Amino acid sequence: MKIKEEISASSLSEKFRRGELLDAKCPSREVLKRLTSRWSLLVLLALEEETLRFGELRRKIGGVSERMLAQTLRHMEEDGFVTRIDHQMNPPHVDYSLSPLGYQVRGQVTDLADWIEMNLQQIMDNRRTFAASSEQHDG
Repeated sequence: MKIKEEISASSLSEKFRRGELLDAKCPSREVLKRLTSRWSLLVLLALEEETLRFGELRRKIGGVSERMLAQTLRHMEEDGFVTRIDHQMNPPHVDYSLSPLGYQVRGQVTDLADWIEMNLQQIMDNRRTFAASSEQHDG
């Protein structure tokens, strides 16, 4: 199984090097666009350990509008990253959780989030240096 995964990973790396993701007509571009949106990444992180209702998810993420979260969840459900369970109750009770595909991609997202956290100080320092340099050139 591991060999098959390694072959698949190297095939994907080859495809990326060949530029298929760089081709505007490649269908994977839409998936990439949706998956790497700010809210999709945060939904994946928020759902990594638990099933949440809409309001719980919105509070956990923080800063996302109701409309944007609903749209993001629709796209993620459509792409198969999120499972939506409507309990057909009044008042409405809907749960969201990661699907098996969502769990697969979550690992990649978690690695990225960890990398950002580990390098945040350097990134913030770079921003300050850039801003100071820009002020000198503009002023």
